[in-house]
Amino acid sequence: MANAYGDDLRRKFLLAYDQGEETLEELADRFLVSVGWAKKVSAQRNRTGQAERVPHQPGRKLRAGAEAQRQVMDWVALKPDLTLAQLQARLHSDAGISLSLGRIWHLLKRLGLRLKKSHSTQLSGIRKPTASGAKSSPHASSRSRRRG
Repeated sequence: MANAYGDDLRRKFLLAYDQGEETLEELADRFLVSVGWAKKVSAQRNRTGQAERVPHQPGRKLRAGAEAQRQVMDWVALKPDLTLAQLQARLHSDAGISLSLGRIWHLLKRLGLRLKKSHSTQLSGIRKPTASGAKSSPHASSRSRRRG
């Protein structure tokens, strides 16, 4: 993969363009760069106001900013048993942010919060396996009724 051009080349190129010496196409030929690169660098500087490369930040961008994250932390601190759906509704009504339940789960994980199981619910009907790997049964074992 090719390396990116250095920031000093970008600054020299844009300085020459700002002085009005030549068009982007002529400057691209003089600096031995492509016309596409010249247009991209010029457009980026117009957008951001800086001549240097903007660092690439991969990944999904968060819709919930710092203020919304603080709100979520406060809500969970005041009422730790809020469900994802309740957090989703509060975010939508109070902060105007629409997030799916999965995105809210990721937000909680990012904030270091976790979903806790409630100890007040009934136990599951599924038994845990024993240490030996044998199936456990809720009833005492009985002999086979078949005669053989």
